[in-house]
Parts: sequence; structure tokens; C-alpha cells
Amino acid sequence: MRSDLPFALLAVFVPFSLVSIGGGTSIIAGIQHQAVDVHHWVTAREFVDFFAISRAAPGPGMMLATLIGWHVLGWTGAAITTLGLFLPSSLLCYGVVRIWSRHRGKRWHTALEEGLSPVGTGLILAGIVSILQIGGGGLLSWAIAISSACMLAWRPKIHPLLILAGGASIFIAAHAATG
Repeated sequence: MRSDLPFALLAVFVPFSLVSIGGGTSIIAGIQHQAVDVHHWVTAREFVDFFAISRAAPGPGMMLATLIGWHVLGWTGAAITTLGLFLPSSLLCYGVVRIWSRHRGKRWHTALEEGLSPVGTGLILAGIVSILQIGGGGLLSWAIAISSACMLAWRPKIHPLLILAGGASIFIAAHAATG
């Protein structure tokens, strides 16, 4: 075991914890870049597999970090990445909420909320693009993702399982037609 691995894991996941504006999805592209391209802790295929497992498993969707930590350093790595990703942002949120509520309705408060909204949206879109690129689904994956986003924008109250079922049906039909 390399002695610098725990610190490397912390050095990657603590900053992501503090910039996850828009939620965990907003940092997927950065985690993918660090874990796959920079540190080579996982391959692109393993990253996609871990992403799928983290989304299917109960609990926070960002258990992706836990899986990467476990892959790199076993249970110790899982604990380090989980705490590194969840603890700093939780403490920051606790402190900010205590102050934030006192200033609700002030002009700077409203401007800051409205200004951070597009940042969060952009980070989430970067995560989606990252997953689509390394997922290897091709043009059909992009078309279904864009169609799903348009459907949710047009009818935001539609149940997500209907969209998921529709996308799965298209993939099954396309696979049957080609194979």
C-alpha cells in the first residue's frame, strides 16, 4: 500500500465536497477526470460500472466516491472518500444555513441564489456529458438523453419511471434490430 494514497484520496474528494453546487451530480465530471485520467485509480469502464452501482443501490447517489475509495484502498479508502466527500460540505451547509436564513429577502441574498442556479445547472450537465462520453452508448444514448430532458422540461410532472421505461424500450428495440 502506498502511504500517500489516503492523502491523495482526501486531496481529491474534500475540494469536490466544497464545490458541489447543485448536488452530487455536479461533480461527477470532475471525479471521473481525477479518478480515471489523472490518478488512474479506475478505468473508464470501472467508473461507469461504479456509477451504475451507486445509482442502483439504496442511499446517496454519490456512493460512487465510496466505491472508488474501496477499489483503491479497501475499507479504509471507502471510509476516507465517504467522509472526505460528505463531511466538509455537511459542516459548511450547517454553518451557512444558520446565517443564510437571517438574510432571506435581501437583494444580495436573492441575487446570489439566482446567480448560483446556472452554475449548478452547468455542473450537472457536465456530469451528464461525462457519463455519456465514457459510457460508450453512441448516438442513440445522446438522443435518448436529450429527448428525456426535453420531455421532463415539457411535462415536469411525468413520472421518471415512464421515461426510463421508454428509453429502455428504445435500447431493447435497437439492440434487437442490430443483433
